[in-house]
Amino acid sequence: MKKILSLLVFTLVLNSCDDGDLTQENISFDAVEVQKCTTNQLLYKLKDNESLIFEATKIVFPTETSSQTLLISDTNRLIYRLYNDKLTSSTICELIPPATPIVTDQWTATGGQIVINSTAKKIVNTTDNSSKITGYNHNITFRNVTFSKANGKQVYETFPFGDYVISATALPLAFTKVLKQCSSSKQVYDKNSSEALILDIDPSLIVNTATPLNTPRIGLISDTKNKLTYRLFSGLLTDDYFCNNAFPANPPVLEEWIAVAGVANTSGSIEVTTTVFGNGFKHTLVIKKAKLKKGNSDFLLGDNFIYGELLTTN
Repeated sequence: MKKILSLLVFTLVLNSCDDGDLTQENISFDAVEVQKCTTNQLLYKLKDNESLIFEATKIVFPTETSSQTLLISDTNRLIYRLYNDKLTSSTICELIPPATPIVTDQWTATGGQIVINSTAKKIVNTTDNSSKITGYNHNITFRNVTFSKANGKQVYETFPFGDYVISATALPLAFTKVLKQCSSSKQVYDKNSSEALILDIDPSLIVNTATPLNTPRIGLISDTKNKLTYRLFSGLLTDDYFCNNAFPANPPVLEEWIAVAGVANTSGSIEVTTTVFGNGFKHTLVIKKAKLKKGNSDFLLGDNFIYGELLTTN
């Protein structure tokens, strides 16, 4: 009789494990890549028949190096779902989700913090040691997050979501190398139709006297002398923008990057070589190891960035 009862119990347990009503006790998506829906602000991860969905409706992902901490809320939601079959992106992103697969279990985050650490992604030219920003990596981690689920609560002290990468167009830096100088302020600039590289140069560096061979005039970049500024504009840039008492409001400036102060014999210097040119002089300006910065982001112009040539007469 005992053998018969044991057999019945075993049969009941076996049947209960095969009824398709599966629940999950722990979730981990550490090795899964973050994806984004193209039509909304859903970030998600898919793993076979599991999904982790982060609705980042009210989150602004910055285009600079920064850190921000937010709260999980009705507009910044985190949801885990278990399905009865394998998933595709259409299951998550379609306005009208497909009928299958079917959700068999759902966890909804009811509290916790969202920590986003944003850093610039760069490519480095190893020939001249210049760098360009090609995007921003946003590392997302949830802290002290509480999930509400069918059979209670699940709490994670640290719950990594992953890296969300936003591409950025590298700054053109497509200059003519033909420099112009304002007659009054002596400010030097190079421009094209949408960008400018402006140098508030120390006047002692531009002298109508030829420099000895391999002996350029040298000045350090700083906020007071040899201030170097890059600007990217949203409209057509002309020479009328320059040599005024103040820069005009138009065209609007999209981005402004300012060179970090130089260190003698190490970084951030201006070198000027002067030669006789016809009835005047030609000044060749080279920017050495300059770092340009906007907020907490920066990039390098390179070891020897040829700023351009300036022609002057006596």
